[in-house]
Amino acid sequence: MSDRLDITYILTCQAGETAEEKTLGIALEQTVELPQSCLDADLQTRITGRVDELVALADGRYPARISYPLAAIGGELTQCLNLLFGNISLKRGIRIVDISWPEPLLAALGGPAYGIAGLRQLTGQANGPLLCSALKPVGLSAAQLAERCYQFALGGVHIIKDDHGVADQPDAPFAERLALCQAAVERAADETGQRSLYFPNVTASYRELPRRLQAAKDAGCRGVLISPWITGLDALRFARDEFGLALMAHPALTGACFGPDHGLAEELLLGDLFRLAGADASIYPNAGGRFGFSVETCEAINHRLRRPLGAVKPSMPTPGGGMDVARAPEWVRRYGSDIIVLIGGSLYAQGDLAGASKALREALTAA
Repeated sequence: MSDRLDITYILTCQAGETAEEKTLGIALEQTVELPQSCLDADLQTRITGRVDELVALADGRYPARISYPLAAIGGELTQCLNLLFGNISLKRGIRIVDISWPEPLLAALGGPAYGIAGLRQLTGQANGPLLCSALKPVGLSAAQLAERCYQFALGGVHIIKDDHGVADQPDAPFAERLALCQAAVERAADETGQRSLYFPNVTASYRELPRRLQAAKDAGCRGVLISPWITGLDALRFARDEFGLALMAHPALTGACFGPDHGLAEELLLGDLFRLAGADASIYPNAGGRFGFSVETCEAINHRLRRPLGAVKPSMPTPGGGMDVARAPEWVRRYGSDIIVLIGGSLYAQGDLAGASKALREALTAA
């Protein structure tokens, strides 16, 4: 069992830098934050990051692998993030492309409470893709959003979430919207016998977040939407451990980390990190939508969310961001059935939300 965290970087050297100096600088910066000459032999071997590999690519970049002792992390997600990309985020030409997670750290972080199997149990959908849509736009009243929620539920949408921009605005205050939308899915279930889940957006400040989580639980919601890069990633673990709700993570703000030669690879942040912090489902912008992710990136995210990872449960990939109804079955065939298909605008454009949702659910089942 490894007691070290292995991180692979792609380094792009700036003017005056050598790859050897840059790599050693990362190992020191992310642990002891002192020049090597200031360290005794014990600290250099026991705590400082260790450069395990450095090679050159033909295009002038350098893959580098550095391993860090778990003693430099201590089992905390916050310190894990700091070690991953704390001070070096302020530098340039450093992109993290792979992380090898040791078992002790996986156990400390925990991962999803529900995962794919748990979401299937909550929705009553034992197999096949799940269908999700979003209540929007900002500016509608709580009653108007609840009516849309009701129509989606009549059409058999498995998970109906608030749009990530629908928070606690005057037009649709959180408490009023929560009550009306949860009542809407319950009314639809009484009429159709189909169970739809309403996931309110609980993204908020550290003072308000627990109140919204508790309110969602008290209202009978089985899960919530949260933007963990806004609240802080450890808010996922807090919500998981204290409230027992399924967690759908939204990628808002994460795009600032995705540079061609600096930052974190998309599949590490939206895959590994969201999953390990407790996301049961991770939303990402699908290829062909309005955000520009490639198919290869999307498939890498899917892989990271679902791959075997010690005792950590797999999370449900949730491609969205402008998915078209007509192409949805194609994405299911490509990505596999363990996904949540998130479609909003393409359903709204058809006018009849219940009818459009029913037709899409049937098309996905046949995919």
